[in-house]
Amino acid sequence: MSEPLTAKQVAEHNTVDNGLYIIIDGAVYGMASFVDEHPGGAKILKRVGGKDASKQFWKYHNETVLKKYAPKLKIGTLKEEAKL
Repeated sequence: MSEPLTAKQVAEHNTVDNGLYIIIDGAVYGMASFVDEHPGGAKILKRVGGKDASKQFWKYHNETVLKKYAPKLKIGTLKEEAKL
């Protein structure tokens, strides 16, 4: 696993071509390799690319889904940033 990523770094990976990262509960997942396998379709993942998708994820999935795919897709964690 890599160093913690900033929200800005995650936002830079908002398309399949540059990694398609999403955040779920502070963990960062690389979705580019999974986008075509996603049962809900690629469009849904592309819409949340580079963003925190926690709310959308938990609306349609349970913890079992996260446990199943996290080992393959998790690439790091979101770095805590100072809020001014």
